[in-house]
Amino acid sequence: MTGGPEPISAVAREALERELAERRTERDAVAATLRGGDEEVGDRADQADELQRADVLDRLADRITEIEGRLREGAAAGAPSTETVGVGSTVTVRFADDTEMTVQVGELAEELDPTLVTADSPLGQVLLGCRAGDTVAYEAPGGHATAVVLSIGDGGG
Repeated sequence: MTGGPEPISAVAREALERELAERRTERDAVAATLRGGDEEVGDRADQADELQRADVLDRLADRITEIEGRLREGAAAGAPSTETVGVGSTVTVRFADDTEMTVQVGELAEELDPTLVTADSPLGQVLLGCRAGDTVAYEAPGGHATAVVLSIGDGGG
């Protein structure tokens, strides 16, 4: 990571935009259940329920602010580099068994997307900062592994 605004991949941006819409909808639904400031809350159970909903509302607002900030940061950073691997990069690698795979280095793991590696995964960590032609070594779930970076692109995002 560069310490400055980090690029964001198209996949991560879409996932964050979806989550943002969901959190805003959830926030609005919770806010609609809160009583107005002048309205008296009933017994202690009602008071506890009201406090719990207010806490949920605060957590949702914090997450919304976090997502909005990350989206602004990604927009300010521009497109991922095609010179070195970073968050948002699309990287084609060749593994020791001569299989090739194109992966996208992202922030968010999509459960059903085997081509997405997170920047904090073993492979993602060693790819960050690499250039085409570099060889990386890392600990995979199956043991020690190596890969050669064949090419770096932006993945269309």
